[in-house]
Amino acid sequence: MPGGSARRGPGLLGAPFAARTWKEFLHLVLDLPIAVASFTYVVVMLSLGVGLAVTFMGIPVLAAGVAGARGWGAMERARAAALLDVRMGRPSPLQPARPGLMGWLGAVLRDGVGWRSALYCLLMLPWGVFGFTVSVVLWTYGWAMLSYPAWQWVLPAFAGQPGLQIYGDGPGGRPEIYLDSVPEVAGVCAVGVVLVFATPWVIHGLANVNRLMVRGLLSPSALTERVRELEDDRGTVVDTAAADLRRIERDLHDGAQARLVALAMDLGLAKEKLDHDPQAAARMVDAAHGEVKLALQELRDLARGIHPAILTDRGLDAALSSVATRCTVPGGVRVTVDLDTRPASAIEGIAYFTVSELLTNISKHTTARTATVDVWRSDNRLMIQVHDDGQGGATTNTPGTGLTGLTERIHAVDGVFMIDSPHGGPTTITAELPWHTRS
Repeated sequence: MPGGSARRGPGLLGAPFAARTWKEFLHLVLDLPIAVASFTYVVVMLSLGVGLAVTFMGIPVLAAGVAGARGWGAMERARAAALLDVRMGRPSPLQPARPGLMGWLGAVLRDGVGWRSALYCLLMLPWGVFGFTVSVVLWTYGWAMLSYPAWQWVLPAFAGQPGLQIYGDGPGGRPEIYLDSVPEVAGVCAVGVVLVFATPWVIHGLANVNRLMVRGLLSPSALTERVRELEDDRGTVVDTAAADLRRIERDLHDGAQARLVALAMDLGLAKEKLDHDPQAAARMVDAAHGEVKLALQELRDLARGIHPAILTDRGLDAALSSVATRCTVPGGVRVTVDLDTRPASAIEGIAYFTVSELLTNISKHTTARTATVDVWRSDNRLMIQVHDDGQGGATTNTPGTGLTGLTERIHAVDGVFMIDSPHGGPTTITAELPWHTRS
């Protein structure tokens, strides 16, 4: 999950010993020295840059301060990823409008990531002091009080007092009170238990504020993330299109083309035999006629794989029903298409090939006896759901599989692909595609 971890947190009894608690505590402890250093750097550089703004040196110093703040932000993103499980994309690199020093200075001073990182460094000092103080004090006192029965003997042995002193001024002053009796030691230990088991949740709350600050100030902008997603999707679409072209070329070369070459050779031989052995020539022409039928069938199958004519002419209902008849599920496939109008041809094609691929997987890889296909429109989404009663276990975690390819193809058009396939079955696969009206 971008921006955070989806793992379940520790329980109440396991919280003081959980890795998450100690990583968050380490992050809070490191906040103070890092905040002091980054705050000092940003204040000095920005103040110096503004102070020297009347001279030429002010602009480079100010730009260096912003660029350095960007570096602090990169370090903080890495620290948050390692200790707080905050995952996010990297901001786009600086892109000067023109080469040279002036281009770089202009790009830095217009860099929103750098200025937000500088603001983060300024806010981190007060928050770092607060988080460091609260977490260290509570954690230290909690473990010290919990272990008081184990180290209480040190006080009479080396400090010359019967126990931990909580009140008193010494001789002639207020009476001294020590925690040295069994009930008092037990009470201190009980308070320690409460602190030890409550402090992890305080630490977690403080760490969540850090997470919010990192996500809010150091993460890439929504526009940058969207551009990156579109670039990734464009790469997926290009790769998918190239793979489809290679498949078509391979099918033509190994199938219909090879059959037509053999057919031409057979017809050439038949032509040579036509004068002196007309019966053999007739047999060869008859065999060639059969080859023509097979070549035509292969070309029809290939054309169906590119874009079936029945989909273009009659829409999803008829096309999916045709696909369902080729599925080898013993109990058959029930197809229900509830659409008032037809979606755009590109979305219709993706929906067709998605169902076709899923039914092919059911035929080849499951022990299903029945399957259903439901297609309907929900607001601005085209919904597809394919269900089978097979053994389950379908997943997209294996690269290079058909389901992985379907996921990439659907995500490339801002769709959603979800699999519910526990081991033992059944399997329900749901796909959502954006609805675009046919023009």
